[in-house]
Amino acid sequence: QVQLVESGGDLVQAGGSLRLSCAVSGRAIIINTMGWYRQVLGKQRELVATITSGGSANYADSVEGRFSISRDNGKNTVYLQMNSLKPEDTALYYCNADVFQPNYRAYVINYWGQGTQVTVSS
Repeated sequence: QVQLVESGGDLVQAGGSLRLSCAVSGRAIIINTMGWYRQVLGKQRELVATITSGGSANYADSVEGRFSISRDNGKNTVYLQMNSLKPEDTALYYCNADVFQPNYRAYVINYWGQGTQVTVSS
């Protein structure tokens, strides 16, 4: 059983910072691309940032220069450092990971976390 557990969401004032974390657990897992997505009620889930196992990062235009994604492969954890937060960054933030378990199956499965709420007040 693979689980993704996010933490770090909070209420913060505009201009502030938050750091989200997402720990992936499971037996004999190999994690490929990890990422963060966000969703506002009534809207589609959107990409925030992704990072490959080699450390190559990709960002949505709306967060480029303000957010930074990183990962600790030894801890199977991905982070999202969010600076200069804006009210429009308010959303439920989801962790995502492509996980390979070679001992159990010959293909990658994409997993989602439960989400952590980020609220930015003006």
